[in-house]
Amino acid sequence: MKTQILPKNNSISSKNLRKKIISFKFGELFCGPGGLALGAVSSKFETKDNIYKIKHAWANDYDIYSCKTYRRNICPDNPDSVICEDIRKLNIENLPSIDAFAYGFPCNDFSIVGKQKGFHGEYGPLYTYGIKVLNYFNPKFFLAENVGGIASANKGKAFEKIIFDLENAGPGYKITAHLYKSEEYGVPQTRHRIIIIGIDKSLNLEFKVPASTTALKPKTVRETFEDPPIFENAFNNEYTKQSDKVIERLKYIRPGENVWTADLPDHLKLNVKGAKLSQIYRRLHPDKPAYTITGSGGGGTHGYHWKEPRALTNRERARIQSFPDNFIFEGPKENVRRQVGMAVPPKLSEIIFTAVLKTFGGISYPCIEANRGSQRRLFDNNGNGKIK
Repeated sequence: MKTQILPKNNSISSKNLRKKIISFKFGELFCGPGGLALGAVSSKFETKDNIYKIKHAWANDYDIYSCKTYRRNICPDNPDSVICEDIRKLNIENLPSIDAFAYGFPCNDFSIVGKQKGFHGEYGPLYTYGIKVLNYFNPKFFLAENVGGIASANKGKAFEKIIFDLENAGPGYKITAHLYKSEEYGVPQTRHRIIIIGIDKSLNLEFKVPASTTALKPKTVRETFEDPPIFENAFNNEYTKQSDKVIERLKYIRPGENVWTADLPDHLKLNVKGAKLSQIYRRLHPDKPAYTITGSGGGGTHGYHWKEPRALTNRERARIQSFPDNFIFEGPKENVRRQVGMAVPPKLSEIIFTAVLKTFGGISYPCIEANRGSQRRLFDNNGNGKIK
């Protein structure tokens, strides 16, 4: 954590005062295109004596285009600080020291859309690399993010073990876990994610979940797309070519409906047995937040405009995710779709990181009770446990 004195005439200060800049050096694993990071580096607040902020130090991801996007938008002056390689080959001892850490560890094995293999899947155990960072760097605080389905994976034992390991990593952390509903924080999307904040126990600080800002009046997709309008030549705004049959099908599906609820003629119906995902050919409702934008999936999963019979563009998806229009994604169109869909909404990220900074500054803010309490399961070295 770096402290710097501002001269009296420095324009950053809101008044003609000598202020300390208290800057947290920020590292990130599984960084993706930079949704969490954009919120982190955008968060800042001032007290009478201090300015609290977060500064990028390093990041890691295995996807080359995500790393290019991160470099372009988060750290254009320090591109070498983004290490593009498999986490299992990353030598954290070569990385600069950090005071703050974040990781949205892969959710594939915890999502309710998948088989919820949890720790038994390929991706579930990757959360342990964040534990290694905490043990090595002992940052003052961290943020960990995953899908809501993590709470029920492996009959709930996966989440309990993750909380236990995070709480006991490094210097020991006071944990606050909460299922955030993005639409309640100014994001025009019903995207629900568990976010865990840990603060070094020795600091005797307690993070409180920031209160909702838009629960009573969530932002709609109409507002999101039309104020201001998205220009056709905007970055990442390429249209997806639709077949004549898809166009015809979409014309029968009204705003808010999907392929299962719409009144379709027989030749446009889908012959699917078993589970029927509600998002298949589901059109947005203009006067509601969007449903969750996904990063992958075949036909019928791209998200669809309420007015025009077509899939959303990546710029429209990015707006739904609360990325600003000057945030440019690198890579082919389908890879950009993945980047956007896998990211944490930066608007939600900024609200949470600002609350963390206020916690360190001793500043109160509107807050609510966390809805995912501390886990009380003890584990042995084999991951077996019992309730206290």
